[in-house]
Amino acid sequence: MAVKRIVSNLYAPDPKAASAFYADLLGLELMMDHGWILTFAAQGQTAMPQVGVASEGGNGTPVPVLSIEVDDVDAVYAQAREKGVEVVYDITDEPWGVRRFYLRDPFGNVINILSH
Repeated sequence: MAVKRIVSNLYAPDPKAASAFYADLLGLELMMDHGWILTFAAQGQTAMPQVGVASEGGNGTPVPVLSIEVDDVDAVYAQAREKGVEVVYDITDEPWGVRRFYLRDPFGNVINILSH
């Protein structure tokens, strides 16, 4: 048996509201729309399926529901600020080698945006 893909599913009363955040801010493509569920993905990327199990998010932060690695965390941070997205953990160079920040998506979920 091999795990091919892991998709985190977030509860949202209005899934369509996710497009402004996941597509416009993070540049993900809408891959599936059944009305009651929308799936966003980064096209052309080869990635290993992953899942994290944690008692905290590091540096005393809460465990985020998602960690999304981007190629330019500073650019996403600037866009998030420009769009008025709530930043709940300011951009930080962590001692374990990542630069990251947490923001809150439209449904109240804490998302970790990072670059190595």
